[in-house]
Amino acid sequence: MKIAVIGNGNIGSGLSSALAKTEHDVKTYGQGDDLAAAVADAEVVILATPYGAAADLAGKAEFAGKTVIDVSNPVKADFSGLEVGHDTSAAEEIASLIPDATVVKAFNTIFAQHYASGLKIDGRPLQTFVASDDEDARARVKDLAAEIGLVPVDAGPLKNARYLEPLGFMNIQFGYVLGKGVGIAPQWLAA
Repeated sequence: MKIAVIGNGNIGSGLSSALAKTEHDVKTYGQGDDLAAAVADAEVVILATPYGAAADLAGKAEFAGKTVIDVSNPVKADFSGLEVGHDTSAAEEIASLIPDATVVKAFNTIFAQHYASGLKIDGRPLQTFVASDDEDARARVKDLAAEIGLVPVDAGPLKNARYLEPLGFMNIQFGYVLGKGVGIAPQWLAA
């Protein structure tokens, strides 16, 4: 599968590095690259950019027929809260900007540092929560997550990103604001 990772910051680079170990054709693109060509050539597009960049990206490429994975957390610049939440989500807003694409929310609760350390804490694989209105796209992203060593957790329809993004924000709060560091991740445990 051809995967374009849009964003070459810590998260984009980390995801690209993990995905490069699979059999997929993975390419990473930054701001100066031809994003229209990158999207056109891909089957799956990972938006590893800040939420605020989504509107600009939507106008630069044709996303029709693509599976688009949103990894953003719509955190305010001063980290005082979320830009959107509870009655909508960054993922839903992105879906409205690119209505002919299939948007999936995933990877938003994984700190970038975990990609370099094998996506595990004390030998236990991290989870990622995967939400989409399209069951096939959700299954495809769950498979991708498993291929890179994560435990995918089916989070249901895309509207559940309204809860996943605050979870991502809480993880950021624990890690940076409350001093727990980046060696943490949320887990959903079952008996």
